[in-house]
Amino acid sequence: MNSDADIRLATRGSDLALRQANTIKSNLDSRRREVTLTEVETTGDQLREELIHQLGKTGAFVRSLDEKVLSGELDAAVHSMKDMPTEMPEDLVVAGVPERAPSGDVLVTPDGTKLDLLAPEAVVGTSSLRRTAQLLATRPDLEVVPLRGNVDTRLEKLLAPSLQAEHDRRLEAESKGNESEYGQSPDDWFESLSQLERSAMERRVDQEMDAIVLAEAGIRRSGLYDTVESVRLPKSSFVPSPGQGAIAVTASDPEIAETIQEALDHPVTRVETTVERTVLAEVGGGCIAPIGVSAMLQGEYVQTRAQILSHDGTEVIEATRDLPVSNHADAAADFAADLRERGAADLIDEAREAAEAEADAGDDSVADAGGPETVMGDDDA
Repeated sequence: MNSDADIRLATRGSDLALRQANTIKSNLDSRRREVTLTEVETTGDQLREELIHQLGKTGAFVRSLDEKVLSGELDAAVHSMKDMPTEMPEDLVVAGVPERAPSGDVLVTPDGTKLDLLAPEAVVGTSSLRRTAQLLATRPDLEVVPLRGNVDTRLEKLLAPSLQAEHDRRLEAESKGNESEYGQSPDDWFESLSQLERSAMERRVDQEMDAIVLAEAGIRRSGLYDTVESVRLPKSSFVPSPGQGAIAVTASDPEIAETIQEALDHPVTRVETTVERTVLAEVGGGCIAPIGVSAMLQGEYVQTRAQILSHDGTEVIEATRDLPVSNHADAAADFAADLRERGAADLIDEAREAAEAEADAGDDSVADAGGPETVMGDDDA
């Protein structure tokens, strides 16, 4: 590739994916090079009603994009790093890792309620095995229910019941001549809502929820962080998914990969995500077991926390370790080996047996689709 050649980027078509891809495009654009985006539908997009951990194919939100790159049809692909399998095709590299957004999770409620103040047996939505187990480990009384969709869709599902109930109360007050009770008409109240809230007003939901858990990065990149009430969950007990908050750009052509790396790569984020993904790869388990790994570069060491849980949150193997940055990948592999010896391997084996039993008893399409993903991506960055 010469220096003024175009770069053709593959991206998913969701709002969040397009926002991430446009950020990459802006960073790569120059007067001598045109960067174009091509939307590619993935397996994860096609099976909208399946939970991510049930999709059954490695990299349900990734593989279709990377196939376009490997075939030469497109030059590079933009991914949420936590959706990426730890095993990649030999001819494909992670060419660029920009600076990461906040990596943790947030609890979103209609009124900003904290997790410990949710009512007993409150209903919380998430599509993640990891978040489900962490919620149950912290609050065993909660009812955790499946939740899929883009970031705005999930937020609308949460907000819809309370907003619709409020609208009904205002309409009833108006019909009884008590409009002054609220100080404004139902129409004026509706006009005062955000676009997200207006969209929620039109949504019908089958499952009412008291709260949902999302990646903070996804809400921020969607431009909705200041629109909703959220509370950060502590990373000590809600260890994030490996790579959460980070974007990865894959490529196969060496010259394109070099161009992308020079323009995009953030060394600190590269080190931290390498540690997280190495621990995930060496521990094993991927999407069949709830696993969180979080790394932070501090001087000459990478402070790393890992957490492996049973599905119901009753068993937890966790540890922290300062890994030398000089050989962070090898040190991360050693850390993972210690975690397996401490009981992580047993939890992962139990999760695998349960997944195989579920597949045998239920959906043959999942069982026949191949091995599970090596990450537990939530499709929310």
